[in-house]
Amino acid sequence: MSTLASDRRSARIARTAGERARRRKNLRAATLFLLPALSFLVVFRLAPIVIVVRDSFRATGEWVGLENFRFLFESGVFRESLLVTLRFNLIVNPLQVTIAIVLALAIADGARRAGLWQTLNLLPIAVPLAVSAVVWGVAFRPDDGIVNAVLAAVGLPDQPWLTSPDQALMAIIILASWVGVGYWSLFLVAGLHQITPSVVEAAALDGAGYWRTLRSVRLPLMRRALAFVLVADTVVNLLLFAPIQILTRGGPEGSTNVAMFDAYRTAFVFDDLALAAAQTVLLIAVVLLIVAVQFRLLNAPSVGDES
Repeated sequence: MSTLASDRRSARIARTAGERARRRKNLRAATLFLLPALSFLVVFRLAPIVIVVRDSFRATGEWVGLENFRFLFESGVFRESLLVTLRFNLIVNPLQVTIAIVLALAIADGARRAGLWQTLNLLPIAVPLAVSAVVWGVAFRPDDGIVNAVLAAVGLPDQPWLTSPDQALMAIIILASWVGVGYWSLFLVAGLHQITPSVVEAAALDGAGYWRTLRSVRLPLMRRALAFVLVADTVVNLLLFAPIQILTRGGPEGSTNVAMFDAYRTAFVFDDLALAAAQTVLLIAVVLLIVAVQFRLLNAPSVGDES
């Protein structure tokens, strides 16, 4: 009897050892497959963040603590860039999200030629942002641009657009919206398709009209998709750089000098990498704060979850 128990114990130990050996083998294989991606992540993502944070506390190779950050908050140029960034985001984010919602509703509700609208939505996404900036730069030309040609066709005077301190930021907003609206509408269409049709039908049977159903049923059930779009759109626009670099270079008169471009100019025009690192750290802090809000909103229960 004892011999049988000993044999069973030996067999169990052997199976356990075999399982451990297979797990170690699988772990080694998985590590080998993941190693290129992990190396890329460390070298091109994590390491630059660590270097930027370190350099933000230094100047000319010496440790200066918070002096760079203190200088930034005392700098009128930096404060103005933050105000421009805030002004830009307060206009472009609601504009993009509102138009994206309208387009998503039109596509999801089976509007005429919805497939054509979806194709047109994807066209700006397929074009690189730098190419879009060049195309819109040509369209915004004050003398022979197509935008002023359209204005002239309806009897409106030509506008200076990119050369006017009062209109340059709006021109960048139009460009960014042309690129972003179609992209965000894709997520909203997906959110609309996840709504159970019976819920909308029940609201209609209760006498709710289209707008009441939209306000009280459909939009609340799209909370997570809307939360993602709102926060991701804000992050993208906080870090917008290419159109400003290509079209305005922060001008005219600093009207488009957003924080991201100001950090680039500090580093590569004024050759102050430490101060630019401090500006970048502040931007990263803002982005992390928004991502934290994003996770908070995405984890919030929606109307459909409460049941």
